[in-house]
Amino acid sequence: MSSTIQAVAESTGLPAKGVEAVISLLDEGATVPFISRYRKERTGSLDEVAVRNIEMALGRRREFEKRRSSILEALSQAGVLNDDLKKRLEASATMTEIEDIYAPFKPKRRTRASIAREKGLEPLAKRIMAGRAARIDASDDDISGACDIIAEWAAETPRLRNIVRRELRRAGSISATVTKEKAAEIASTPYAEYASFDKPVRRCSSHQYLALRRAEREGFLKVKYNIADEEALIDRLCGSFGPHEATEACGILIDNSVADAYKRLIRPSVENELAAEMKEDADRVAIGIFSENLRSLLLASPLPGRRVLAIDPGYRTGCKVVAIDAQGNLLADTVIYPTEPKCDTEGAKRTLQQLIDKYKLDTIALGDGTASRQTEQFLRNSGLVRPDSLYVVSENGASVYSASDIARSEFPDKDVTVRGAVSIGRRLIDPLAELVKIDPKSIGVGQYQHDVDQNGLRDALDYTVMSCVNSVGIDLNTASAKLLEYVSGIGPAMASKIVAYRSENGPFPDRKSLLKVPRLGAKAFEQAAGFLRIRKGANPLDNTGIHPESYPVVTAMARKAGVSVENLVADSSLVDKLDIESAVTAGAGRQTVLDIIAELRKPGRDPRTDADADAFVPEISSFEELRPGMVLPGLVTNITAFGAFVSLGIKENGLLHISQISDRRIASASEVLKLGQKISVKVIDIDTSRRRISLSMKGI
Repeated sequence: MSSTIQAVAESTGLPAKGVEAVISLLDEGATVPFISRYRKERTGSLDEVAVRNIEMALGRRREFEKRRSSILEALSQAGVLNDDLKKRLEASATMTEIEDIYAPFKPKRRTRASIAREKGLEPLAKRIMAGRAARIDASDDDISGACDIIAEWAAETPRLRNIVRRELRRAGSISATVTKEKAAEIASTPYAEYASFDKPVRRCSSHQYLALRRAEREGFLKVKYNIADEEALIDRLCGSFGPHEATEACGILIDNSVADAYKRLIRPSVENELAAEMKEDADRVAIGIFSENLRSLLLASPLPGRRVLAIDPGYRTGCKVVAIDAQGNLLADTVIYPTEPKCDTEGAKRTLQQLIDKYKLDTIALGDGTASRQTEQFLRNSGLVRPDSLYVVSENGASVYSASDIARSEFPDKDVTVRGAVSIGRRLIDPLAELVKIDPKSIGVGQYQHDVDQNGLRDALDYTVMSCVNSVGIDLNTASAKLLEYVSGIGPAMASKIVAYRSENGPFPDRKSLLKVPRLGAKAFEQAAGFLRIRKGANPLDNTGIHPESYPVVTAMARKAGVSVENLVADSSLVDKLDIESAVTAGAGRQTVLDIIAELRKPGRDPRTDADADAFVPEISSFEELRPGMVLPGLVTNITAFGAFVSLGIKENGLLHISQISDRRIASASEVLKLGQKISVKVIDIDTSRRRISLSMKGI
């Protein structure tokens, strides 16, 4: 077994055999969705989460191996690589270890120690370190320079650095103080609660750490790390460095050098390491929350077959209104003025009624932006539609879409307001198909998204979109290029070629005709085919998640059962008669056969339709109606590390702190809640001055 496979298996806690299979498939160009869905026999049925974890762990391991190789090369070129150094580097398991080993040999900027070396003081430093001189026969300046060299040696000693690392992580604390420049302003900011922050490092949560960093960056706070008993720590460092027996004169100089190394070199360096580690951990948590929120949003239940009246609300410029059919095509657009300053409710009602009657619209999608509450009240009072057919839809990112190249190509003769209204309506019909057109960071879920590592965030969000697209399955004949680019094995360039080919040659009659697209080869087809659907095509299996490579298995099973494949699809009574064991004996993998059976029972099933798609109907219409103790329906609009934000149907969202979500202790709000979930909450506190609402789910 290679060291890479072993390291990845150990870091993920997954079986080495499965890890080896996944790495092999990834190196062959397979994607995570394809591996987890269609290569279960090779991986031991590892699910998508496990395969993704292997992919990420493999990336980290290869970065580590690349860095170690570059260090070995640098040491070799410098002529200092010996067998001992090589063995130590090859035995190292972390980036910290190899950097510690490399530190004494790394090219250095001009330092106090390097200046002392230029003066020829290194032999003196070595005599002091030998510890045998009763007195040091040198000038004070030379002794000081020699001690600078000793301090640098101490700072480059992994043993000393590890002592400080352990102490800072185990018993260190992180605190914050308000800067003089911002003392008068901080009370009115979200950073007020951090004005006297002081917590053990190990108990500082991800969102607290990111908030501290942002507050420090904006000049409100000064953040520092603390060690309770530094003198005791320095004594430990001195006892771990230098000769066991030394004269008093040498011992004092060595101890002073170690103390200087700690304060001037080791402590700042280790603090920077700790800050980077805490930032990495906080980023991982924040990105994970953002990814899960995005997943919930993308996999929100669609409303297929609905003909939608979509409204982008506004005051002075009116409400932009569009009528769209069940496929999201624009039928008509206009403007109404039901709110201030015109308050033309009768004219607005007539216009909407005409659109509803003419285009047989059965659902209203209302954006949640400016004037949304007033427009919603008008719609509910108008009697145009049933209350449960009125949906308030998030506008986050709609303006980004409306000004994008995609929107301009779709509606070249319409202004941005019409495009935005269309996007609102389409989000209701098919959230996934519409939201993939928008940068995930503009969708408005998650926490501290601008503070985390942007490359890591982009990678995680792109993967989340790809995962969602492939888990649902995409109609090859209707999907946009933006949606197709997230299908396993396709990408942006090939997605454009597929759409261009479809425009020129008409709908694809079956999956295999995808191979006619220029430059789409066998590998891309293998990766993509199972995630693409052909509705009402010549082969009914093309509307299932069964991969074309398994069609012969289905044909053989149908033949043995004495039925046609066409009759088999969606007829549970016929599916029940299939001989699973015979198919397995004939060479098909058991898990593959079981997946085939599941697909035959529900061909073309959209997993998102299993979710609750009823409209959220609020019970209050203003902040002033709230009273402590009220139990109200709510809609989860965002999930963070510290809890969740809940819409009550008014402008202000309430905070459901993690401590108020469940009677049992939970580590994350996502253990109980998901984005878009309808819940009942109790109002436990109202801050009228700041218009903040505290909620609880306990005891309801």
